[in-house]
Amino acid sequence: MKSKTIKIFFLAFVIVAVTSCAKKLDLFPVNELTPEKTFSTAAGYKSVLAKIYGGLSITGNAGPAGQPDIAGGLDEGSQVAFIRMFFNCQELPTDEAVCAWNDQTIKDFHNMKWTSADPFLKGIYARPIYNITLINEYLRESTAEKLASRNITGNDAIDINKSRAETRFLRAFNYWVMLDLFGKSTFIDESNLIGTDLPGEKSKVELFAYIESELKAIDTELATVKTIEYGRVDQGAAWALLARLYLNAKTYIGTEKNTEAVTYAKKVIAAGYSLHSNYGQLFMADNDKRKDEFMFAINCDGLRTQAYGNTTFMVHAAAGADFAEFGVGGGWFGYRATKGLADLFADLTGGTDKRAMFTTSAFGTSTAQIAINDVSNFGNGLHVNKFRNIRSDGGSVSDANRTFSDVDFPVFRLSEMYLIYAEAVLRGGTGGDAATALNYINLIRTRAHGNASGNISAGQLDLPFILAERGRELYWEGHRRTDLIRYGLLTSGTYLWPWKGGVASGTSVDSKYNIFPIPAANRTANPNLSQNTGY
Repeated sequence: MKSKTIKIFFLAFVIVAVTSCAKKLDLFPVNELTPEKTFSTAAGYKSVLAKIYGGLSITGNAGPAGQPDIAGGLDEGSQVAFIRMFFNCQELPTDEAVCAWNDQTIKDFHNMKWTSADPFLKGIYARPIYNITLINEYLRESTAEKLASRNITGNDAIDINKSRAETRFLRAFNYWVMLDLFGKSTFIDESNLIGTDLPGEKSKVELFAYIESELKAIDTELATVKTIEYGRVDQGAAWALLARLYLNAKTYIGTEKNTEAVTYAKKVIAAGYSLHSNYGQLFMADNDKRKDEFMFAINCDGLRTQAYGNTTFMVHAAAGADFAEFGVGGGWFGYRATKGLADLFADLTGGTDKRAMFTTSAFGTSTAQIAINDVSNFGNGLHVNKFRNIRSDGGSVSDANRTFSDVDFPVFRLSEMYLIYAEAVLRGGTGGDAATALNYINLIRTRAHGNASGNISAGQLDLPFILAERGRELYWEGHRRTDLIRYGLLTSGTYLWPWKGGVASGTSVDSKYNIFPIPAANRTANPNLSQNTGY
């Protein structure tokens, strides 16, 4: 990837399509390389570790197309890549994104009319399970006994042993994705061999407990904060995921855990991270330089991680005739935001709040345009110019053709921890205080405005303000659906935005759409899986 990051080496792992004669696979991968060959050297372990990380940014072994990790009739560009599918699930059902295309069922996401037959949902269900299966294989093959049997000793053995905690974090992260999107999951760990017994299922309560216990168990085994190469996870990432998990505990398991959210947000904040002075540079092609604000970012590189579903999608899909402003060779005329996001900003030009990265040369910000009279007309809507394949230092990007993106995707960053602390305190979490919460919010706003002009008073800090501030700070980073659910606003009629529920003025929808259905193909393959209520 970029300098000082773990590099991707491609291995031949594929997902076999579900058929009537292969039900036991349950969308499991088949390892085409024998463990004896793949894990015979320390370099082999490093290559598998790179593939595990790469499962969040690439779609297969050839890239951008060919030898996909996941088959079964899915489109590799749009239905196999983690970032693109996660974005579709977390942003398209909300006020923050709407798509002009008619690709299969893509418009069902903003309309909140998806079904268990949706091919995009089949892809996002399969991707974390694929990643987890690969992680389980790594854990099975990296025990002390396995290393000794292969004469891997000394520093090589020490490094491989340390990497086990990283892979356990990534397994917990992938299970968190399943918990957040589906409320339950196919469950496999290193004790489940590939293609043998049908896997079981964990409920939302069981899955929450598993994620929590795994993250706590590896705490002392992970590298201390900012001592590992960029792009790999350390203690800061685990604490950040715990803080996010606890903030949403009421949604996940029906029990508030705001005190725990405060505790882990504080651990991250105290670990020495800092806000980068320029908000826009967090989403540019050289944002690996902003690692002081990131607990974890998914590395994307225009040469080494070529895929149409990582941040390559995010810069192209938002671009039209103004594609040069996004640092790409052409626009896809696809994604923009609704008036709901526009209304969070008093000034859409970025002149006051620099996070308002919307106005471009090809499209204005008139009220008429933002209203979206026609979803299929890319000219309608608020155009988002947040992710840009342009280097802040003026240097060249990796891909001279500007087809594939160098922009890393931030998973956890410091401002989210400030926002979690403040919200958890307001929701009654102990161990924090309102004055500190206010200070953290004003640190975010000072960066956004360039000075203290945007700072708020104690009387202005309440839960609705926090939700709005999260929208301003974190839009298009994969948070909005989860946030609106936590506030009871995703499906209800309390908050409407254009084309919510497929209606121009917005409408409430069935509460079942707070969670996605288990794909029908998976339930056919594995009768152990149950369906979510209403589907």
